Amino acid sequence: MFSFPIKIPCRIFICMKYLLFTLLLVSGCAANPYRETNKVYRKNAKTLAKQIRQLPPADSLQPPGKWAGTTNFNLRKPNIVVIHHTAQEACEKTLTTFTRTASQVSAHYVICKDGTVHHMLNDYLRAWHGGNSKWGNLTDINSGSIGIELDNNGFETFTEIQITSLLRVLEKLKNLYGIPKANFIGHSDIAPGRKVDPNRNFPWEKLSENGYGMWYDTTGIVVPPGFDAMQALRIIGYNTKDTAAALYSFKLHFVQTDSSRILTEADKKVIYNLIGKTE
Repeated sequence: MFSFPIKIPCRIFICMKYLLFTLLLVSGCAANPYRETNKVYRKNAKTLAKQIRQLPPADSLQPPGKWAGTTNFNLRKPNIVVIHHTAQEACEKTLTTFTRTASQVSAHYVICKDGTVHHMLNDYLRAWHGGNSKWGNLTDINSGSIGIELDNNGFETFTEIQITSLLRVLEKLKNLYGIPKANFIGHSDIAPGRKVDPNRNFPWEKLSENGYGMWYDTTGIVVPPGFDAMQALRIIGYNTKDTAAALYSFKLHFVQTDSSRILTEADKKVIYNLIGKTE
């Protein structure tokens, strides 16, 4: 029996090549739905790198032709970590939100309920996660912080595997940048009256036990007469311009079983103990 090569008409062959290319393109997009936004990320990063390399303009304050570039510099380091909840129903929704230019919001990390960590922005770049916020004397929180979003609709408990992933991320950040323990805080801490995340189910005590964020021990604590709790909250970092809002944010973090905006004697003990840890 003889076999002969099958001849495929040129037009059919071209159509088959086009079909194969289309299938590969579709499968590639399905494998990474953020392929196009990743291109935008790389383009923007190149633009920023170009700006960094530029010499001071000719109309700067220095004498013409007298620019002297120092040899002693490096990148600015983040010094605060701000933890959020996404207030959305799925991790993919948050990724979509953070890859839409119109949203004007972002974060460095998004951690899903299944523990998956999406590192969305280089740690040295400025994410748009803090908004109008203040902590201590810092009013531009975004410029010196890392933003971490946890997939949570705002009312759920946080999954164990999600917190495990968060602790791994926090360990990396603390070791890389030397972030002080007291500087691991929540969005509600820096924006009293405006933000309530992460919600009151967030395990702040567990984080503190692992070295991230402050916690208290009121055993044997006696609050001295005349103790100014609101002044102490301000020293800790809270914006106390709206005292009720500041108290509510404080309780979201440290007294999670109390949703009131009233200062109690128990609250004073917590605040007194915390202020002793910040000095």
